[in-house]
Amino acid sequence: MTDSELDLPEQLQIRREKRQRLLEKGIAPYAVEVPHTHELAEVREAYSHLETGEETQDVVSVAGRVVFIRNTGKLCFATLQSGFTEGSSGERLQVMLSLAEVGEQGLADWKADVDLGDHVSATGRVIVSRRGELSIMASSWVLASKALRPMPNLHSDLSEETRVRQRHADLAVRQEARDMVRARAAITRSLRETLHGLGYLEVETPVLQAIHGGAAARPFHTHLNAFDIPMTLRIALELYLKRAMIGGAEKVYEIGRIFRNEGVDSSHAPEFTMLEAYEAWGDQTTIARMTQQLIVDAADALGSRQVVVDGQEIDLDGEWRWAPFYPTLSEATGEELGIDTPREVLERLAGAHELEVDPEWVDHKLAMELFEHIVEPTLVQPTFVCDYPALAQPLARPHRSEPGLIEAWDLIIGGMERGTGFSELIDPVIQRERLTEQSLAAAAGDPEAMQLDEDFLAALEFGAPPMGGMGLGLDRLVMLFTGAGIRETILFPLLKPQS
Repeated sequence: MTDSELDLPEQLQIRREKRQRLLEKGIAPYAVEVPHTHELAEVREAYSHLETGEETQDVVSVAGRVVFIRNTGKLCFATLQSGFTEGSSGERLQVMLSLAEVGEQGLADWKADVDLGDHVSATGRVIVSRRGELSIMASSWVLASKALRPMPNLHSDLSEETRVRQRHADLAVRQEARDMVRARAAITRSLRETLHGLGYLEVETPVLQAIHGGAAARPFHTHLNAFDIPMTLRIALELYLKRAMIGGAEKVYEIGRIFRNEGVDSSHAPEFTMLEAYEAWGDQTTIARMTQQLIVDAADALGSRQVVVDGQEIDLDGEWRWAPFYPTLSEATGEELGIDTPREVLERLAGAHELEVDPEWVDHKLAMELFEHIVEPTLVQPTFVCDYPALAQPLARPHRSEPGLIEAWDLIIGGMERGTGFSELIDPVIQRERLTEQSLAAAAGDPEAMQLDEDFLAALEFGAPPMGGMGLGLDRLVMLFTGAGIRETILFPLLKPQS
């Protein structure tokens, strides 16, 4: 044993000693293949009709992780657990090892070599124990993989920190963790199936970008050695998807990771998954109907259009109302507010509602912060908040009837923004003006401002069709359906390293 191994906790040392002993005996602690004729779920389904004490002569070979062991004198019991798949959340099945069936050496080896967490294969007859437990009465067994670290107790609660840092252990012992993975997969699959049914093409766009844009967010910076140029990780999917639309793709979408170098809390992560979709000849209303269908279809995939968030029931089958930004803010504050409201009024309202004001916020930004602080938490049922000031979305079309506003919405469900959409700005002259304003703000020190993207503007000057576009946070959609925080919905979230 090496010096580093001597420093290990006793449990880890013992397991390493067992591994070494197996190797010295010529037994592979990590087999290439083992007998495996039936999945655990197949055995349960095929023999569920057996009664207590009934035995068969049917011999099967099953494999799984040992999650329970009870070793007695001449009879040992173990519970094997299978992995989980799209169609199964994992199954458990009892294996019995008796002196009469596996022999003295087989039973002694089992007791000496097998620990909780090991993967084993057992071959034997299908029976039901005297206690009514469907079981395999093993005639032989094989070690498939030796676990060198003990697994958590099945009946102890893991802290959230342990769950996210050791997701492999979380998945092994906690049904809720496996259910979360399967729920997210079902939601993602539903999104794709709905979009496919509507005629959308799925495409992929670059993650590494020379110019960041498509959202107001702080990017991650990196360097491309091959070209010796600075690069960023994408903060949105938008601009390249629009280039595909300009080239003639009438309906496109992408589900992909994006990266924002900002705060981390229960609803924000540095890397997360977005769905963005764009349709030609549409606008904010058509893309809103499509977004509603996406979410309702995902709810159907999980089995219910009624969800509960923080104890409040949300009816996705009910009305999805539209709430204009300034009238809704006016109703919440009791004062008539609009695009021309003086700053001193907004600052007074901010003070009354205990909102700390950043001096860098322009008037419309302050109004948006007020809305997020006062109104957004109260919007429990699905609500499209619309008619924002132009500052909200530099890539959205000016409102066709309300000067100073844009045709854009944020979808609020359960007091949280779940997605956004708008009638896309396709006028390259106005778009250049908007991006120039953004680039000047960036040059003045705004880390979230977009840069002037000449390649995108050149593409837009080629001519884009009228279109509607949307972005939907996949992680926040999973949060809606599961009631979990964002760190639980992301299988392997980015975490602060432990010292």
